[in-house]
Amino acid sequence: MRIRVISVVTAGVLGLTAACSAEREGDGEPEPFPATLATVSPSPSAQPAELVPGRTWPSRPAGNFRALDDLATATASTCTVVVHRGRVIHTGGAGLDGSRQVYSITKSVVGLLVAIAAGERRLGLDDRVSRWVTEWRGTASEDVTVRQVMANTSGRRWTYALDYGQMIRSAPDKTRFATGLDQQHEPGTHWEYNNSAIQVLERVLRQATGQDVVAYARARLFEPLGMTSTAWARDHAGHPTTYSGITSTCGDVARLGLLVARDGRWGRTQVVPRRLLSQLVGASSQQRNAAYGLLWWVNRPGRVVEVQRAAGFATDRPPYSGRLAPRAPTDTAWALGYGNQFLTVVPSRDLVAVRLGPRPAGPDQLTFASFTDAVLAGSGGARRR
Repeated sequence: MRIRVISVVTAGVLGLTAACSAEREGDGEPEPFPATLATVSPSPSAQPAELVPGRTWPSRPAGNFRALDDLATATASTCTVVVHRGRVIHTGGAGLDGSRQVYSITKSVVGLLVAIAAGERRLGLDDRVSRWVTEWRGTASEDVTVRQVMANTSGRRWTYALDYGQMIRSAPDKTRFATGLDQQHEPGTHWEYNNSAIQVLERVLRQATGQDVVAYARARLFEPLGMTSTAWARDHAGHPTTYSGITSTCGDVARLGLLVARDGRWGRTQVVPRRLLSQLVGASSQQRNAAYGLLWWVNRPGRVVEVQRAAGFATDRPPYSGRLAPRAPTDTAWALGYGNQFLTVVPSRDLVAVRLGPRPAGPDQLTFASFTDAVLAGSGGARRR
């Protein structure tokens, strides 16, 4: 097993890394740490366990992915992978082994970790963050919930200069900086893609689980899924960066997608409780941005705020009414990172696709819709059954 943890140890390296990743935008007392993950017990008439990869992926090339390949070439993509029913049906570029920083796909990984911790009753999504961030007690932030932080409706202080210029690029202890900001809006009344607020989840997870976030991720997610080529960066204070920080491969990211496509199951093992996963990816978390679940992007109709500065572009597209990918199924969900690192999951088609690579030249060159449409067209309308 090889999980690497990267410490950013010089101001120069930290500045370069942070500049590249600049982006905007079960309650109760904890129970003993389970010895094993939950196992789904099949009935006598149950179907065999769904296909999942071991050390290597089963492969069966299929479909016509010319449009996807053209899109990947035009954006100098490092790698693309398409998985259907647990088998790799197409790869491009460096394929499964292509590796890059995935930036805010890290947020979606953190969402899965919060759901796992909630399933273990170490925290509840509607718990107050001040349960663990005690300095918020007696302040305007006292009632901010874990769910609101994940939905980007926490109302915590945000400006571009604070979020990008200070927290991401220069704060040596990012968790301390993030928890030390004040309240700008009443919780639940304003949507803002807030990296600093999401960094607060490092403190929440560490306190709630009693473990370092990377150690928890390794035990509860990376090792069960066989993610052997995934690293997680830390700030100068040694804290994992939960808003951005993971470096991974197309193959490892696809494993995350397959987990989500299978309602949190990995074979016969329930890694993420289904009822909690559905709250991350199954619906809009609020209506101020219907395209956002809980640290995942969703394809639900309503007022859409794409926040293209999160992908590294100069300005955001104005809000509009509709869906992120109008021709894709409504259950489609995405993890998105700076530079348009994409993990696309279509549970109703048992379909997963990954694109890692440099930032496209413009915001319209590679979008939620264009990437997803190319994947669906190439797979020939793949369906689960």
